[in-house]
Amino acid sequence: MFEKFGEFGSAEEINELAVNLRKEGDRESLAGLAAENGIEPDMADAFLEGDIPYLCDVMSAAIGKIDVESEELHPKEIMADWVEYLKTSCFEDETVARAVRRKDKSLKGCIAALLKWSFGNQIPVDREVMKAAGVSGKVTLGIPGMGRAKRIITEYYLGKKERK
Repeated sequence: MFEKFGEFGSAEEINELAVNLRKEGDRESLAGLAAENGIEPDMADAFLEGDIPYLCDVMSAAIGKIDVESEELHPKEIMADWVEYLKTSCFEDETVARAVRRKDKSLKGCIAALLKWSFGNQIPVDREVMKAAGVSGKVTLGIPGMGRAKRIITEYYLGKKERK
């Protein structure tokens, strides 16, 4: 992830390099820059041909980063739901999209914040529920509801304090 060009902290940084690569006519590097940042090849082609003024905007740079990070993490089930919520937030709020792109923020860090809350807020599962499930022993569960998960995600990316 981000091996060739490094991690960019904003769409503007990506576009600055993209403009220079286009001036040099370096198709291969421009395609690599787009791929490394989760930007569609069609966008790179359109940018290279001068059909669009920039390689990415704030939202596509954020979604691209999330997609690249997701390829490495392979989120499933509830984690995939959290990722989809984050993508939706990027579409709806440019402030979130800018925060997602920051170098000090990552999908791993966000999921870690959710996991930390989960482990700190486990509650015992009712014995009758365990019996119905065919489970024995001590079982606890601490997955945040979607409302709480949204607040934790917002706090992680925007620094807003999440309430218990």
